[in-house]
Amino acid sequence: MAKHLVLVLTEPTEGKDNEFNDYYEYTHLDEVIETTGWQTAQRFQLADEAGEACPLPYLAAYTVDTEDSSEVLKVLNETRPQRQQSDALNMRTGRVWVFKAIGPEHTD
Repeated sequence: MAKHLVLVLTEPTEGKDNEFNDYYEYTHLDEVIETTGWQTAQRFQLADEAGEACPLPYLAAYTVDTEDSSEVLKVLNETRPQRQQSDALNMRTGRVWVFKAIGPEHTD
């Protein structure tokens, strides 16, 4: 199995910041793990940047073990009906990338 990172940039729908953060942290992350079989999920908020501006302020990072990189987004999309949706999440602007590990993890 190869390790993959799924990186999702998002933002709330205008005026729904609190609802967005509650939904994402207390519902969405767990539902994604439960419905996709992915291993971990964690959220981040943009704190600083250098170079080109980050287009959206929130990042969700998921870890996935699979041999077939093409299955990652397929599984995410096929399982979407099994998860609660929220109009607080701006689906129009969200972005998703899948990265495959190409070297070992370095640790302290």
